[in-house]
Amino acid sequence: MPEGPSVRKFHHLVSSFVGQQVVRTGGSSKKLCPDGLQALWLQDTQVRLVLHFGGGGFLAFYNCQMSWSSSPVVKPACDILSEKFHRGQALEALGQAQPVCYTLLDQRYFSGLGNIIKNEALYRAGIHPLALGSLLSPSCLEALVDHVVEFSTDWLQDKFQGKHQHTQIYQKEQCPAGHQVMKEALGPPGGFQRLTWWCPHCQPQLSPKEPEQSQLS
Repeated sequence: MPEGPSVRKFHHLVSSFVGQQVVRTGGSSKKLCPDGLQALWLQDTQVRLVLHFGGGGFLAFYNCQMSWSSSPVVKPACDILSEKFHRGQALEALGQAQPVCYTLLDQRYFSGLGNIIKNEALYRAGIHPLALGSLLSPSCLEALVDHVVEFSTDWLQDKFQGKHQHTQIYQKEQCPAGHQVMKEALGPPGGFQRLTWWCPHCQPQLSPKEPEQSQLS
């Protein structure tokens, strides 16, 4: 599944078609009949359908899920790349008594945040993936949100500039400090398990009585 920066770049590229009318359709979809979209106006784009517009341009959606929606379904307050991203709401969610690596992937609070951003933000904040949010200091949680936004924003800018993504921990065998990296599938009981990379030295799992502080800048 594409993460926020990839979707946001797509949104930027197709935004010029918003406000135009569909004059012809093509492609196929199991959920929607492309012919039913003819003569409709593109009101918004949210990141195997082909929409042809009167100006001669066209949009092609492939390998994606499609459904009818009368209004935007993504709330800007949850979008990690939106100017309206609600930090307070995100911090409150992270403060729950559950591993922070579970909360980060909860799209209700961190829309667009995927496995790569999760791993990178946790490493850069010096937080163990299974650390309980309720045991982390406010400054530690603030630092984590900062790294989420910073890494996501930098990744988006790199995409626009045609640069390769730079990761420090994701799919690495050693962290930048030269320590051996651990890898394990982690996720809520009965939920989706995602491969997680972390450095036991840079992201130590502290005891419940020991307050955790952000260690990496």
